[in-house]
Amino acid sequence: MSDKPQAQPSAAVLLIGDEILSGRTKDRNLGFIADFLTALGIDLKEARVVADAEAEIVAAVNALRARYTYVFTTGGIGPTHDDITADAVARAFDVAIGYHPEAVRILKAHFAAIGREANEARMRMARVPEGGELVYNKVSKAPGFRIGNVFVMAGVPKIMQAMLEEIGPGLVHGEPMQSRSVPIFIGEGDLAAPLAAIQKRFDDVVIGSYPFEEGGRFGANIVLRSRDEGQLEEATAAVEAMAAGLGSQGNAVAWT
Repeated sequence: MSDKPQAQPSAAVLLIGDEILSGRTKDRNLGFIADFLTALGIDLKEARVVADAEAEIVAAVNALRARYTYVFTTGGIGPTHDDITADAVARAFDVAIGYHPEAVRILKAHFAAIGREANEARMRMARVPEGGELVYNKVSKAPGFRIGNVFVMAGVPKIMQAMLEEIGPGLVHGEPMQSRSVPIFIGEGDLAAPLAAIQKRFDDVVIGSYPFEEGGRFGANIVLRSRDEGQLEEATAAVEAMAAGLGSQGNAVAWT
């Protein structure tokens, strides 16, 4: 076995839907996916939102799947005419699309159990690109699917979350990133130079400044992220010392 460290797995999220771009639907999936992947040590590197337009979905899927370990899409796999994600993903992979036998079985059994007709519209949700594997969900039963490194999931948050939990154990996990946050009641203009100096000292720590206003006072949350716990602790101590030197007591809050 090679001792060479493996590259950290990476990911992108593709949110699909006119309703997100119009503001009609407020996305609640991206944050959940980001938290979920972070806990698995998978670095979420990019997120895009595209309309329900086949050419746009195809272009985005092909760009993202070539760049990252995994791509997670949400939206557009329901029973209505504007649910075109499955067809677009099939086109992106240049494969045919048809009714997946297991998906057909699951949906027919589900609709029979709840007393609904397995009509043509509902059975559209059993269509999967050739070579795709089902992603099950315990909420609505209608499956998503995986093809290559692309996971196609529902847009409804509760259903998407069920699918993601189904997917999680089969993903390649990396080393989780650890984080610290130091709130400082000092304007960013005064923080910029000393914070930049600290960043130069710690190459293995990513340091970001996120301004806020609270009770008429301006400040910033200094967020430090690293996989090197020793470097992270040293950098956090340096930021706390900087805060104290500038007249603000900053106490770090840890999370992973």
